[in-house]
This record gives sequence, structure tokens and C-alpha cells, in this order.
Amino acid sequence: MSALIPENGPPAPPHRKPETENRKLYLGPAGWDYPDWQGVVYPPGLNRVHRLTFLASLFGAVEINVTFYRPIPADYARRWLAAVADFPDFRFTAKLWQVFTHARRLPEADLHQFREGLAPLLTRGKLGVLLAQFPYSFHNTEENRGYLLKLRAALPDFPLAVEVRHRSWQQRALRDFLEEAGLDFCNIDQPMVSYPMGATRWVTGSRGYLRCHGRHQEAWFEFGDDPGARYDYLYTPAELEDLAARAGELVVKARETYVIFNNHPAGQAVANALELSHLLRPGSRLSAPPGLIQAFPRLAKILEISSV
Repeated sequence: MSALIPENGPPAPPHRKPETENRKLYLGPAGWDYPDWQGVVYPPGLNRVHRLTFLASLFGAVEINVTFYRPIPADYARRWLAAVADFPDFRFTAKLWQVFTHARRLPEADLHQFREGLAPLLTRGKLGVLLAQFPYSFHNTEENRGYLLKLRAALPDFPLAVEVRHRSWQQRALRDFLEEAGLDFCNIDQPMVSYPMGATRWVTGSRGYLRCHGRHQEAWFEFGDDPGARYDYLYTPAELEDLAARAGELVVKARETYVIFNNHPAGQAVANALELSHLLRPGSRLSAPPGLIQAFPRLAKILEISSV
């Protein structure tokens, strides 16, 4: 049975303080500018500049992917803020530049450029999480733990969360380390291959985070012409029940919880995010364009068809 969460957060258990009623859940997809979403996620004819606004009408959050590849001009962030101006509770998460996570370098000029690009989101309170996504090769060593401390010190004002993928990190000592360092932990859902992180439900700060990568086991370590192939996966209803239980535990533990679907090919992230929203908030009104219903017929049972 899935965790049931009302729109304004979970009910407070009798033994918890009343402030748990104010805990919030932000759910949405990773990225929004994919060519294969046109006509499926986005209604035909929807202008490119309106796509973020359209997603904000469906979800409470979206993850910015472009910042993983390069710093953005601050004007980009201001433009995104304008696009979601009608949705005051909307939040962004953003991925840290790969120079800091994969190359593991912290040049001050690069840090300054990166910070400046995201400053409008941070100062407006719209940046929910800045995600440091490390590769599978980033194992739990003294050197790498030291690097996390340097990274935290380099971005002191940002709500920094850490995503690691190798099982060497899955130990209680790491949770204590992250909590003391002021770093949030990003739980992930991924294929169970080659010493992966398990189905953690950790919260090491005020924010809970769950990123759903899909379970495409055969393509997880494939690096062919299509870099998105590993994320080409549609969660089943049973798997979504499992994710709902994990997300529900995070909501109870954290002041804010972010659940992001990264299985973006063909709009699968949007479909699964809507399904999970239905499980976590039964009775809430959800809508989607006809193209999404046609691509994922099982959504018809839970969604209102929008003519937008």
C-alpha cells in the first residue's frame, strides 16, 4: 500500500510536533527541453518559451540539467523565474557543473561564474537543491570525503546535496559525516547492478531528495551513441508503489522533500511523476494534454484530459 500524503504535507503522527504539518513535497521531472516531448508532453504548437510554464502548471518542481554541462548566464535564471511567476510555490533543483564533480576541480573563477548564474534563483528562494551528482567511480575514500568538505566550503550559501552511486558509501558513518558537514543526501533509484546503492531513505539535513533514474539494467553501463538510453524506462505501477513508500518516509523526516524523475526519454518521466503524485496525494486534481494520455493510456484512469 502506498504512502498517502495530502497536498500540504503528511499528517503529523501523535508523537511528533505540530510543525511537521508544514512539511512540503516538491515533485517533477529532470529537464524540460527535449525534442521527443513535443506533441506528447507538450500540446502541439506550444511555443518553446512557454514549456517551462506548462510544466509548472502540472508539477511543483523541475530539475535544471544544463548547469551540469556549463555555467548559465544570470539572465537565463531570471527568464525562468518569469516563466513560473504565476506559481509562487514552484521550486527548481539544479545540477552542479561537472567540472566540480567529475573533474573534481574547484577553480575560483569557475566557482564565481557558476554562483553568479544561479544567484537570481537563490536570492528569490526558488532554488530548492543544488545537486552534486558524482559518478559511479567516486568511491568512499578519505580523499573523496575530504573533497566533499572542500566543495561544501566553496559553496557555503547554496542548499547542496550529494548523489553517490557506489555501495561503499552506504554506511551509517557516512550519514553522520554528511550531517556534520551540512550536506543533504540524495537517495536514488537505479538498477541493482555492480555494487549499487540500495533503496536508501536517508535524510541528513532539512531536505529530503529522491531521484528516480529508472531500472534499465541492460543499458546502465552502456556508453554508446545515445547517452540517454540508460534512462529509457517506464516504471510499472508496482514499482511506483515502492517509490511512493520511500518518498513518504522522506516527507515525514524532512522539512522539504524533492522527488525528481530522470527517466526522460519519450516523456516517461512526466507520466511517472503524475502517477506518483496521484499515489502520494489521492483525490488531488491532475490534468495532462491528450498526447500524453495517448502515449501512456494507463494515465486515463487518474488524469483529467486538458485541452491546453
